[in-house]
Amino acid sequence: MTSLRFNSGDITYAFLVILVEILQFADVKTFRKAIKEAAISQHFELKIIKSDLIRYFAKCAKDSCPWRIRAVKLPNAPTFIVRSIEGTHTCNKDAQQGHHQASIDWIVNLIEERLRSNMNYRPKDILQDIQRQYGITIPYKQAWRAKERGLTAIYGSSEEGYSLLPAYCEQIKLRNPGSVAQVYTIGLDHQFHKIFVSFSALIYGFLNGCLPIICLGSTELRSKYLGTLLSVTSFDPDGGVFPIAFGIVDVETEESWNWFLSEFYKLLEISCESRSQLTVLSNGQTVILEAVRRNFPTACQGICMRYFTESVNKEFKNSRLVHLLWKAAYSVNASSFQDRMAEIEEICAEAAKRIQQIPPTYWAVASFEGSRYGHLSSNIEEFNRWILETRELPILQVIESIHGTMIKEFNERCEKGLKWTSRLVPSAERRISDAIKHSVGYQALRSDEFEFEVLSANCSNIVNIGIHCCSCHEWQLYGIPCSHAIAALLSCNKDIYEYTDRYFTVARYRETYSHPVCPIPDRSEWYKAAESSVDSETQIVCPPKVRRPPGRPEKKRLNVEETNHEKHIVHCSRCNQTGHYKRTCKADITHKT
Repeated sequence: MTSLRFNSGDITYAFLVILVEILQFADVKTFRKAIKEAAISQHFELKIIKSDLIRYFAKCAKDSCPWRIRAVKLPNAPTFIVRSIEGTHTCNKDAQQGHHQASIDWIVNLIEERLRSNMNYRPKDILQDIQRQYGITIPYKQAWRAKERGLTAIYGSSEEGYSLLPAYCEQIKLRNPGSVAQVYTIGLDHQFHKIFVSFSALIYGFLNGCLPIICLGSTELRSKYLGTLLSVTSFDPDGGVFPIAFGIVDVETEESWNWFLSEFYKLLEISCESRSQLTVLSNGQTVILEAVRRNFPTACQGICMRYFTESVNKEFKNSRLVHLLWKAAYSVNASSFQDRMAEIEEICAEAAKRIQQIPPTYWAVASFEGSRYGHLSSNIEEFNRWILETRELPILQVIESIHGTMIKEFNERCEKGLKWTSRLVPSAERRISDAIKHSVGYQALRSDEFEFEVLSANCSNIVNIGIHCCSCHEWQLYGIPCSHAIAALLSCNKDIYEYTDRYFTVARYRETYSHPVCPIPDRSEWYKAAESSVDSETQIVCPPKVRRPPGRPEKKRLNVEETNHEKHIVHCSRCNQTGHYKRTCKADITHKT
């Protein structure tokens, strides 16, 4: 961890003693800051006798200590000069008891620059840095409050954030023509209710480049007035998270989800007359499922497998179950699926019953009716990480953070796509390359113009290149020819790339990011423009009634990668079960003699 750095102008008590005759300060404020720094660093308390704009007299707070200091303002100038320091300091304060001069304001001044560069600067780190620099211990609560006040000083108050939303929405539409940005209030006092935002570049990229899959999810905000971020994302041709629209509501309810999806539906309806059938991935909340049925009745709904397996693991705490559940989800036919489910039931009948409560049409490849292109999990958590460090900031800063990340990601991905020389995106090229390697040694027997029987060492598969399907189901699942399909295509000199789904081409990827997300100018400029162009009454947005409860909010660290890795499965040599070791085994085993 990096230590705090302070300006060379900060002085200590020793410095005051040496330069007492010549030490000068720009004004009384600078002097007061300097003497406070000296008292804190030397671990003594100050008792101020007189302090105003022209003079400053103070002594050590301990009566037995003779130390005193006297400073005055020079005539006809703001300069403050130390006239005298009397006595020698004979006392030291116990650093473990804190320091009266180490106020919240002092801590805020100390950490402000660090907060500007790292808003995730934790109170725990503040405590450690102050202890290292000054040798004093301050309460955790004081460090937390100082961070809160520092963030307010840098980014503005929560109340100001709400009041600036209408002007910011106008700037989004002005700088990004075709975008949608609208804030809604309720009541005569114009309390914030909800906001919907989608940039024109996102709408175009989704309709002209992304897979026909959308992911829905929410995450709680931790600012003074709370709120929930609702979001809809998709996958770009290379599998990257692609945000399409987001909204913030005061409270997440069935009504708020229905409103959000109706706004999203209108967005697509205006932008495109004909659309591919959508696949919608979510965590399976009833309010989301019902809102999707109401607004996208023809869409195929699926449950995020990452969320599903996490909930099963949390309830039963058995990594073997999770591993089998993933295998069941990826099973390409009914018999293989039933075999995996039978294994799950053997390990834990209760877990199997719990899993069967969720219809396999929502999560199993063998039963799912739509196209998922290999994406069994949503990417909402990846999008939520964009605001993980800004969730405690005012609402306007949360939106600005999302906007800033979008600009950065669009620019980087656009440049990356221009450098690619292949026909397919890298992830698709890797899958094709692996399939070609596996197809070596396969024998393709042609039945007619489109159908082939492909023989391998272990089995045979039927491939139909006319309807892009294979009996192994991998071609249908990913939209990219499997090894059996490649063997059939190569046997009749067909171009493999012509039989790969159009969503995976580099041209499609470049089209996805062809329209830029434009930045918003400095706040002072757009707020003035909004004042002159928008009726003042419609600009009033007040904070909602809901407020954050007292105390420090809990932190939930989202870790997308961790859940993708199969955990080590422990095995008991005593009872032959998984999930524990022999020394922790509680099984009652009776040995026959």
